[in-house]
Amino acid sequence: RGGEASFFPGDVTRSADVKAYVHATVSRLGSIDCFFNNAGIEGAVAPTQDYDEAVFDQVIAVNVKGVFLGLRHVLPVMLEQGGGAIVNTASVAGLTGTPGLSAYVASKHAVLGLTKSAAGEVARQGVRINAVCPGPVDTRMIHSLEAMIDPSDPERISQRYQASLPIGRYATVEEIANTVLFLCSDLAGSVTGAHFVVDGGRTAVGGSATAHR
Repeated sequence: RGGEASFFPGDVTRSADVKAYVHATVSRLGSIDCFFNNAGIEGAVAPTQDYDEAVFDQVIAVNVKGVFLGLRHVLPVMLEQGGGAIVNTASVAGLTGTPGLSAYVASKHAVLGLTKSAAGEVARQGVRINAVCPGPVDTRMIHSLEAMIDPSDPERISQRYQASLPIGRYATVEEIANTVLFLCSDLAGSVTGAHFVVDGGRTAVGGSATAHR
């Protein structure tokens, strides 16, 4: 609240676009202290043998290549300035399997691999890289999945899924943002290569959603 914001359009799957908005940010602000790799798409709900190849490619392009390109272009900036913090959005889907969401699950496992590998490469240079692993969050994505699972009654899916969570509801975007802010702050100065689960207790009790009726 009370700050300034700048908007730089770009496609996270295009290296030239990512390079352009990273450089535009440095030109505008002078440095990049924190970088949040948050773009992602859910793809389709389908058994692996029926999953559309074009949709699979799109999910991997946005969710995995997008994170890679963010790292590729922001790391030189942070290394040159002597430090920084990066947070990648993974998911609890990167920790378990979810039948019906093979592309999304594969992409989020990959994000965790990128996070750990890159974190080890730059830790001595003062750059920290972590991942946040949200469970279901009250956003367009979860409501899109509900509608794909049961187009005739997505609210039924929503109620059933929320009731299965230990806290009884979806997380809010503010709750995820607060975790990201912590990971970007000096309070997390010794935290790198880690993943933080924000899922309302789902994985703690062994929960694993199945994306079908």
